[in-house]
Amino acid sequence: MGLSQDFSPRFLTAYQIVFMKRLHTIQEARAYRKSIDAPVALVPTMGALHDGHVSLIEAGKRLADEVWVSIFVNPAQFGPHEDFDQYPRPLEEDLARCQAAGVTAVFNPPADQMYPAGAVDSVVDVPSLAVEFEAAHRPGHFQGVCRVCLKLFHICRPTFACFGQKDYQQMRVIEAMIEDLNLPVAIQRVATLREADGLAMSSRNRYLDPEQRRHAVGLSRALNLARQLIEIEGESDPEVVEMAMMETLRAHHLTMDYAAVRHPLSLEPLDAISRQVVALVAGRLGEVRLLDNALLGQ
Repeated sequence: MGLSQDFSPRFLTAYQIVFMKRLHTIQEARAYRKSIDAPVALVPTMGALHDGHVSLIEAGKRLADEVWVSIFVNPAQFGPHEDFDQYPRPLEEDLARCQAAGVTAVFNPPADQMYPAGAVDSVVDVPSLAVEFEAAHRPGHFQGVCRVCLKLFHICRPTFACFGQKDYQQMRVIEAMIEDLNLPVAIQRVATLREADGLAMSSRNRYLDPEQRRHAVGLSRALNLARQLIEIEGESDPEVVEMAMMETLRAHHLTMDYAAVRHPLSLEPLDAISRQVVALVAGRLGEVRLLDNALLGQ
């Protein structure tokens, strides 16, 4: 019998809800992956999903029919004085977002699945990319990120993995790890999704009070100024651009962690701006730490 002409969006939504898999254990994830003879696009997350994460899911859907989202607040990437216990975990809201976005499977393991008691810890690192910036302010952070991503790649065996450009240094670390370890995973970079005023979407934005939220746009304004200096005014001195970004952050009452212009692949300092560069900024408003970046130039 043929399909009815009334193949409505409501029916499609129900179809997605019924067939979105919930995978709680490594064994379940491996068994389900083995049953699929098709490419999988993985979106690794720590939950607290927002529209930026949905843009990663949409990118995954353009690459593969099977789109998986991992939701795991990874303790290995939090330092001793960071907000692991306070990190938001709205699981039911996250699952609803995944269902509405057409995700085919959610991998949401408990911590003892990923880090079983008594197991011998391994260290996975990309030292040349994990010295400055986030690595300096969050010691051990990228070792934890690399370790959990390597676990996810081995467990879920994705063909593609979608990462947001907002966490640029993290994205480069994962790209380099994949290349060096010859992992059969293709990274799909996804542009940063922003609020109407330019603030990069982040799970930590919910911690900002109204006054802090007004000041938070200083990050994107610093990057916009860098873009104007480099792409319109032709500024070639990285220090001039960095000083301008620093002044913008301070003017918006951000306690600056860094404002830098670097090589887009190695993240090394530049003597002069003669090709595409990445501008990286990070700062604090009270207890809330925010970061942003932009690729600038040719």
